[in-house]
Amino acid sequence: MASQESFLMTQVQESDKLDDQERAARLVEVCQKVRTQVGRIVVGQDEVVEQLLIAILARGHCLLEGVPGLAKTLMIRSLAETMNLGFNRIQFTPDLMPADITGTDIIQENRETGHRDLVFEKGPIFTQMLLADEINRTPPKTQAALLEAMQEHEVTVGGKTYRLDEPFFVLATQNPIEQEGTYPLPEAQRDRFLFNVIVDYPSREQEGDIIDRTTSMVTARIEAVVTGSEIIDCQETVRRVPLPEHVKNLVLDLVRSARPKDETTAPWVRELIDWGPGPRACQQLVLAAKARALLQGRYHVTRDDVEILAFPVLRHRIVPTFNAEAEGVSVDDLIRRLIRELPAASKQLL
Repeated sequence: MASQESFLMTQVQESDKLDDQERAARLVEVCQKVRTQVGRIVVGQDEVVEQLLIAILARGHCLLEGVPGLAKTLMIRSLAETMNLGFNRIQFTPDLMPADITGTDIIQENRETGHRDLVFEKGPIFTQMLLADEINRTPPKTQAALLEAMQEHEVTVGGKTYRLDEPFFVLATQNPIEQEGTYPLPEAQRDRFLFNVIVDYPSREQEGDIIDRTTSMVTARIEAVVTGSEIIDCQETVRRVPLPEHVKNLVLDLVRSARPKDETTAPWVRELIDWGPGPRACQQLVLAAKARALLQGRYHVTRDDVEILAFPVLRHRIVPTFNAEAEGVSVDDLIRRLIRELPAASKQLL
């Protein structure tokens, strides 16, 4: 009897494993279709597109930073179209109010009864993919209107809570902080973003291709190749990927080593880092690493997944000290050193 139960248990495990493999293969197929469609419109930026896909698979929001004219808005709009998701764009300006994002109660007359009632007029946040364009052009009060939606996927107005459609993503763009007329995002706001992606200039060949595509009569079009429900299935597949104990320890060692107030922190961290990442960084780094592993055709997370994604995950969660800025030490330099100086135990296990 015991042997029969053991046999049935083995059969179930093998069935689950086969199901996971099929789901992983489907995820790779879906993402490849999305990449192909986006590539019809956006030239280059393959790494940025991959990080956007990872953020979506990990149910995270993404902050893209770069100078104007690098196709950040075009890239996000193209993603929404090829994923067949509801899409709204908010152009953030200094005079934008929170109600312009969330919506507000308005007085309307009921034609049947003649009474006047308060009716909630939904704002542009009620969509599936929200482009918050130039989010650092508006004051913190308006930026904070996104906090509840990004964390709980719901909006509260006038004491009533409204759920947002799933899947829901905020993909925000911002200009470099040193430009005039910008408001740096508060720490709590930045922490809601899974990634902070730096969008760089294209290569000479890519820029030439951009000229050819945008100055001729030929207009490329993209098709919707995936639905919202398929994206949700892909997100569930990501969470099914097992997390080895040694990879979890690597993530913990990396994130905790960036906290200047931790007892085990190296002296140079206390000198160069004013504020370090919180527990959400661990959670999101793990989810992002799982998503990247699947995109790479693997059903297991490796050290490379963690190290490569440590930059977009930690970049906006580490605040350098004045000494670091005075010495010209960038946040990426700090992350690179943190990875290089990981505890020996973490390195031996990988």
